[in-house]
Amino acid sequence: MPWQCRGLSWAHTPPGLIWRSGRSGRTSTLAYGQDIAFRAVGQRQCTGARGNVCPVGAVVPGRSTGGLCPECARLDRAHSVAADTVADDPRPYRVYLAWFGPGMVKVGITAEQRGAARLLEQGAVVFSWLGRGPLMAARRTEELLRAALGVPDRIPYAQKRAVRAVLPAGADERAGEITELYARAVALEGWPEALERIGFEAVDHMGVFGLEGLPAAWGVVRELVDGGTVAGRLIAAAGPDLHLRTGEERVIVLDTRLFSGWELVGAERTAGLTVAVDELPHGVQDGLF
Repeated sequence: MPWQCRGLSWAHTPPGLIWRSGRSGRTSTLAYGQDIAFRAVGQRQCTGARGNVCPVGAVVPGRSTGGLCPECARLDRAHSVAADTVADDPRPYRVYLAWFGPGMVKVGITAEQRGAARLLEQGAVVFSWLGRGPLMAARRTEELLRAALGVPDRIPYAQKRAVRAVLPAGADERAGEITELYARAVALEGWPEALERIGFEAVDHMGVFGLEGLPAAWGVVRELVDGGTVAGRLIAAAGPDLHLRTGEERVIVLDTRLFSGWELVGAERTAGLTVAVDELPHGVQDGLF
């Protein structure tokens, strides 16, 4: 039975690609500087929801970052904390502030048992915890901070990618915005009594992601196709994105959410890039702020 890719996991650092074949699974740990070369085979199939196999073995579009058919996507969403459909989860949750670049700060929540995995999955360059407590208290705090501080709960990946090569070099400068927002947040009235506040500590992922000295990306892979190859040297990874230096000395971004559901087999290092790539516009950073 072929091995189907399930995307990138930040359960540990460095991250790894997750694979499934029937009931078997394995992880391929990634390392900066290693050569990556693969070819997509066949059709991209729905990976199923909540650990279940897709009942119809549906084929999903190559550009979908979810990798699920409509039915499995509905099932997945119905049990999602992010969708606010689960109110009785007994686990403790944490509220956080996350920074992705100048002017890009968001507030969010994550199950305490997951540690910082959620922040790594989102590509947060710097973050700090704000508080911990029951799910609904964490959710109310998130809504309070969004309204009072004027920060969103989502930032598009296109914006995150656009600034990774021009992030401030100093850790103090990178932490500056969330340092200020943390002080404003803890001074607010209206925090739920059930939420315990956590002291400020800026956690910096610049080194974990390999972003120091990162060259600007030339383009982003649009989708994988049957027989399409990708080959390059891994120079950085942030959230679901792999930054690869190709044989043409261009840096391209590969969103591993596009991997989910594909059978990927090894290819020669000289295979090159035979999938569609969307060139990134020049000067995009100036248009973000």
